[in-house]
Order: sequence, then C-alpha cells, then structure tokens
Amino acid sequence: MQPEPGRVRLVGAGPGAADLLTVRALRAVEGAQALLYDALVADEVVALAPAACLKIQTGKRAGRASMRQETINRLMLRLARRGLQVVRLKGGDPSVFGRVGEEAAFLRGHGVEVEVVPGVTAASAAAAQFGFPLTHRGEARRLLIATASVRDGALADAGWAQAADPETTLALYMGRDRIEAALRRLIEHGRSPRTPALAVENAGRPDARLLAAPLERLGAEVAAAAFDGPVVVLVGEACALAQPAARGEVDPPQPLARRAP
Repeated sequence: MQPEPGRVRLVGAGPGAADLLTVRALRAVEGAQALLYDALVADEVVALAPAACLKIQTGKRAGRASMRQETINRLMLRLARRGLQVVRLKGGDPSVFGRVGEEAAFLRGHGVEVEVVPGVTAASAAAAQFGFPLTHRGEARRLLIATASVRDGALADAGWAQAADPETTLALYMGRDRIEAALRRLIEHGRSPRTPALAVENAGRPDARLLAAPLERLGAEVAAAAFDGPVVVLVGEACALAQPAARGEVDPPQPLARRAP
C-alpha cells in the first residue's frame, strides 16, 4: 500500500539569525522529517530540526558548487512521495530570488501539496540592523529589489532606468562580484554619482559589516574590503540615515526554546 503523500513547505530562513525566523517557519523546521537547506542557512537554524530528521545540504551559494536545481526538485518529490513532511529551507524570503515559483510549479504539477512560508529578506534586515528606512517621506517613495546578474552571470541589460529614479531606494541582490560594473551602469543611466549608497555583508547576523560611500565610490570600497559573505547593496537618499555603529540588538540573541511535543 502506497503511503499518503507528504507535503513540502518552502520556508524562508531569514537572513541568518535564528531569532529572525517567523513563528510559522520555526514550527515548520521543528516538525520537519526531511530538511533540504541552502548553504547560507545558519547552523543554529538547521539545529532546530528534530534529531531524527533527514538533513541534506543542497549548496545554493553564488559562485560555488551546489546541487542542480533539477536534482533538488526530484529529491523533494521523492521524499514527499514517501509520506514525509519536507521542508525546503532557503535564506531570506523564498519569493525573493529563491526560485520558489519553479519549485512550487514542479511539485504541484506532480500532485504534491506545497506551502510557502515567507521570511525576512536581506534588505529589511540590513535596514533594521543599521538604523535606516527603505522608504522615507519626501525622499524615497518606492523600493526596487533587483539582481545585478542574469542567468549566465552576465550583467543584466534591462531595468537600469527605473533603478536610476532618484526617489527609488534600490536593493541590489546577488551581485557581490559585479558591484562595480552594476554601479557604473546605474550612473550611466542617470543616477547621481553622489547618491548615498551602502553595502551590507551578512545582513541580520552578529558579524554583519557595513560600508557607506557615495555611489561613485562604493564599488571600489567593496572591492578593497574583499567581502566573502552574501552582500546586499542599497542605493538612495534614505541610505544617508544609516548608523554604522548600530546592530539592532540590545542584548545578544538568546537560543530559541523548543516547544513541548
């Protein structure tokens, strides 16, 4: 007799710190029977899964070897067909450059129930941690979340005119190795070279680093800093309000307590 098919939850782990998980995400991880997690998911988050949970690291970090997307899809399907409660754990929010649409479509196309659990995205975490708003009355009327690169790693050709709007805060993801070229392209399309700009490495984590510079200089500053972790770049007048000494924590985060079974 075939087991009842399980369910797959596509869960946002947030920017890294376990205490930035949503309650729903925490409950999903605590109830997982199989956990497929990306390389950027913190060890303290993975440790919240039950001891008996099957844990599989899938990679998924820019510029480094990772499991092929087709393999991840098939693995989720196989585990769900075994009747397991599967959690696919992604850094940040799964709907922001997390390929959630592809994975959900594949699973639903094979008759598997899917739930998406949102998470705190890097731009929000950076703004909270370093004390600046993403939108600001009179200065930043809109937020544009974009990626600097397209599928083959080349710099994207479209979208720079919208990003050059002086009333837009631009949050640029997945572009650590293309930052200088991306910021030059932004200036070429009309964004003032003197626009306040920030680069935040490991947003939301205790080891987060912030660089602040005018748009025309930020690329060189990032190159000199030799960042190794994930970087989000933010450009806009609201970025001038960033507090480099801020960390967004009054006390060190405490370990999350497990719920009673």
